[in-house]
Amino acid sequence: MGTSRYHSPRRADAAAATRASILAAGRELFLRKGYAGTTVPQIAEAARVAVPTVYTSAGGKADILAALIEPITRDPAVGETLAAIAESEDAAEIITLLGEGVRRTYERHWDVVVGLFPQSQSEPAAAEVYERILRAYQEAIGVVADRLVELDALRPGLDRAGALDLLWFYLGQAAWPTLVRDRGWSLERAARWLTAQAVAALLPPD
Repeated sequence: MGTSRYHSPRRADAAAATRASILAAGRELFLRKGYAGTTVPQIAEAARVAVPTVYTSAGGKADILAALIEPITRDPAVGETLAAIAESEDAAEIITLLGEGVRRTYERHWDVVVGLFPQSQSEPAAAEVYERILRAYQEAIGVVADRLVELDALRPGLDRAGALDLLWFYLGQAAWPTLVRDRGWSLERAARWLTAQAVAALLPPD
């Protein structure tokens, strides 16, 4: 007679809580000490677990970093923004919707975007997530460029590739930290200014 494996909800909840504690400890240490300056024993101590528990629950440092930046890809603002853009017939509104969608995502994940995301480039296991997020971001902006081309809304002489370049320059990954982190702008102010610049660069003057 075969034996069935018993799954205890209480045990599963405890495992999830342990993993969450480890990820929270890793997040705090990565932000404060940097990825290179953080060790697994330090994460274990901060999470109040044994070192082997860190590996069995969350993996090594790179796995923890990857798990911390992964939620950006599942933020509902992405799907909501692209759905609204698909419905809009107004080119300026489409660019504004993109800017607001990026702002909402950054607002919820700012520490990850500015503090953790850049650190993920140095570790192969985390770098794969970094590249996937960057690729998804560029693909989403490509959808916006395609919509503007479909509406024949671009200024004369600007093609799809050029529109994508300008959208990435103004509303891509690098512009926001430059204004918000380095110059102290609010995300709202950055969204308004970057969106206005993108509209002026992409669309014919009224």
